[in-house]
Amino acid sequence: MKSFDLDKTDKIILTELQRDGQQAVAELAAKARLSPSACHRRVKLLEEAGVITGYTATVNREALGLANEFFVEVSLSAQTEEAFEKFEKAVQRVPEILECHLMSGQFDYLLRVVATDATDYERIHRSRISRLPGVQRIQSALALRTVKGWAGYPV
Repeated sequence: MKSFDLDKTDKIILTELQRDGQQAVAELAAKARLSPSACHRRVKLLEEAGVITGYTATVNREALGLANEFFVEVSLSAQTEEAFEKFEKAVQRVPEILECHLMSGQFDYLLRVVATDATDYERIHRSRISRLPGVQRIQSALALRTVKGWAGYPV
């Protein structure tokens, strides 16, 4: 996708929607110094252009009993297109893997994984991650505390 030329008003709208995607159009319009109808049109244009791809709720993982978050470096035994495709397809089927990034550098993928506790992570590691196709090496790190969490893209 090619980048979209954003003006100052678009940036205000995107910043505000990333902060609170449920705010009323009238509230968003006031912050962007637009009429509600003009603000609504801008939001629709941003959606149609693919700049806004959806709306979600931010959920507290600890409230779901998922107290532990791990970052897992995975190296594959082969770096072929077929090996990458098999691995990536299999990752999609593991609900505890929240994110999977193809990386440059010393390992192939970086996974973000949640677990209820160390025993649960051991189960995920042994029965899910280590059994993903082509896995040669796994290195895990437990996140002790989130210093700066996701708050949206800078616009």
